[in-house]
Amino acid sequence: MIAKELITETFHPLQMSDSGTTALLWMDEYKVSHLPVVDDRALLGLITETEIYNLSDPDEPVGSLSSAFIRAAVNQFQHVYEVIKLFDSMKLTLLPVVDDKNHYIGVITLDQLVYKFSKLTAIFNPGGIIILEINVNDYILTQIAQIVESNDAKILSLYLTPHVDSTKMEVTLKINKRDITPILQTFNRYNYVVKASFSEEDLFDDLQDRYDSLLRYLDV
Repeated sequence: MIAKELITETFHPLQMSDSGTTALLWMDEYKVSHLPVVDDRALLGLITETEIYNLSDPDEPVGSLSSAFIRAAVNQFQHVYEVIKLFDSMKLTLLPVVDDKNHYIGVITLDQLVYKFSKLTAIFNPGGIIILEINVNDYILTQIAQIVESNDAKILSLYLTPHVDSTKMEVTLKINKRDITPILQTFNRYNYVVKASFSEEDLFDDLQDRYDSLLRYLDV
């Protein structure tokens, strides 16, 4: 997934001549604390809510704050991981997308990024989650995949979480099976440490138990 596929529709940038009051109204409408400022098609940068409040006159054009613009943008072909990295490092609520000539194409909002990334990681797909804890040197993706597939299942997504100051890491798997018990048993046979697991079957059983308890309570 690349930046241009994450762009939020119907989002309008500020022009240099737009007032601080207009900028604050748009920030409130879009629920953000940054806005892109353009000159014709060229992206000039991002203006922040804090800088606008520092204006002596709220009707003053935002162009008067050009020296305080944040220079942040991603090229339309950059990967979603680069987008996430910039959002995190610069603490942004949106990120402009530009072409090779620095022409403004659109913006990625934090809400849109979360929504798109959730689809990329198969969060909405039915299935179970398994978290393994392994030594970094013992990580063999082919073996993990073979264990899952030997139980007639597929890995929908996988990501690694290293432990700070440790040789261990976590491997989080999203599996396309609701009942992951056979897969867990196979991992145990291969001496994998299953740190946690989350199954839709377990969730259903828990909800059923709660429902049954409520009915018993109402019968009292």
